[in-house]
Amino acid sequence: MEAVRYEKKAERWGIWEITVQGPSEGNPFTEQSISVELCSKNEKKSVDGFYDGEGIYKARFMPSFAELYEFRLTSSFGVEEQGVFEVSAPSEGNHGPVRVAGTYHFAYEDGTPYYSIGTTCYVWELQSDERIRETLASLKEAKFNKIRFCIFPKHYAYNFEDPRSFPYEGMPMDYRVLTDDNFNEYTEVSEGNEWDFSRFNPKHFAHIEKCIQELAYLGVEADIIVMHPYDRWGFSCMTKEQDALYWKYVVARFAAYRNVWWSLANEYDLMKHKTLDDWESYAKILCEKDPYNHLRSIHNCHGFYDYNRPWVTHCSIQRQESYLSAEYVTKWRETYKKPIVLDEICYEGNLQFGWGNISGKELLRRFWEGSVRGGYAGHGETLLNPALTKVSSSQNILWWSHGGKLKGESWKRFGFLYDILCETPGHGLAPYDLKWDCVCGVPEYEWMRKVKSYYLIYYGFTIPLFKEFYFDDTTEFEVEVIDTWNMTVEKRGTVKGQFKVSLPGREYMAVRLWEKQQEDSTGEAK
Repeated sequence: MEAVRYEKKAERWGIWEITVQGPSEGNPFTEQSISVELCSKNEKKSVDGFYDGEGIYKARFMPSFAELYEFRLTSSFGVEEQGVFEVSAPSEGNHGPVRVAGTYHFAYEDGTPYYSIGTTCYVWELQSDERIRETLASLKEAKFNKIRFCIFPKHYAYNFEDPRSFPYEGMPMDYRVLTDDNFNEYTEVSEGNEWDFSRFNPKHFAHIEKCIQELAYLGVEADIIVMHPYDRWGFSCMTKEQDALYWKYVVARFAAYRNVWWSLANEYDLMKHKTLDDWESYAKILCEKDPYNHLRSIHNCHGFYDYNRPWVTHCSIQRQESYLSAEYVTKWRETYKKPIVLDEICYEGNLQFGWGNISGKELLRRFWEGSVRGGYAGHGETLLNPALTKVSSSQNILWWSHGGKLKGESWKRFGFLYDILCETPGHGLAPYDLKWDCVCGVPEYEWMRKVKSYYLIYYGFTIPLFKEFYFDDTTEFEVEVIDTWNMTVEKRGTVKGQFKVSLPGREYMAVRLWEKQQEDSTGEAK
């Protein structure tokens, strides 16, 4: 094998990779290193490499421009290399990483608006190959464009099985699953873990990389949960030094993928071994080691993290009340002046737990409420098979943790909402105080205008037979009545002055008003 191999071509926002043959003796994860400096006419970056096992070291780079790049590789073991590679225009569907746009919204780096329709599927990538294929097919059919998932395996209700692989060299604890009189499962540990937290299992991370790439092909953002408290293996209570090694390895391996988002933790406030200083230190590593400044946030259980912190790019929120969630988007936008992403507003399901037993209709209502208020909501599905509730929970495959096939009703309707959001004039909605008994969104860029060009008015669980409107005497509006559950749009013609819109008297209806475009003398819309 050649000592150094690298790609001579790459595409903009794609992956350029260099591979180096080096020492495998001792502990290469802590004793050796490689790094690459890269520059072009418009960009200069430095990236850290990582040890990939069996004497192989790699470094990856995501080029931001279609032009010629030069690079210089250095290593701790004496191998050096210089060279050039050509970066072409991005392929179809490659819009670059997602960025914050217009304070409250998102766009891909090429300027294409991004409207987040996300889901949670904690350890889908640590399941069997067959289930992973099912999950990817379900994501495509449902039109989700973001998925939250963990690097570490998860130990929690309905998910007590060992994963397909572990992130470190060593052996997991011996345990057995027991069932109490109410058919709730718990684990009993017989022996402890034996891990070497200084030696990673490269195959675990390589498999996750493959899954990240598959998501990119589908146009799905990988919202990676780097740490979490649901743990029987000891990953949640490593030392500061072990944590730092882990964070740097994760960033070196994953940061070059354009569809990566960073979630520092899921329910950070349940990780009792970590302090606020610890979380700030992880954020500092991200800011220093991720040369692409991917989106960054942290997810709560009870108390919010301080989303005003400068490293936080957007708010990743779990509801704090039993019922209210999307209703607070307006307040949170005003408080934090950042995009609001409701990553957990309860899941469509039938679990005994309060976070996993609302109907598909209620979850869809929360999506629409949050979206019309200028935020973004997240889906989850926790539907048990009633026939399996008195047997091992391993037979109940829940999307929220395992992926696989979707069983609910809400996911079928998110693509319709996404299409409505994409039709918003300009980029994104802002909440507008039209009347006290409805939720109204207007284009973000014109929310201060006296009369807007566009109103999206959502009535949720109320069932009015009609609604009356008055804005002024001259503005003409085209009226549409939207059934958000049945996914229909009915055109009602043009109105102005004081007018009334009749409604079918059922839940989950919306009215959309477009300012009619005036035509010039040629017949073209102005």
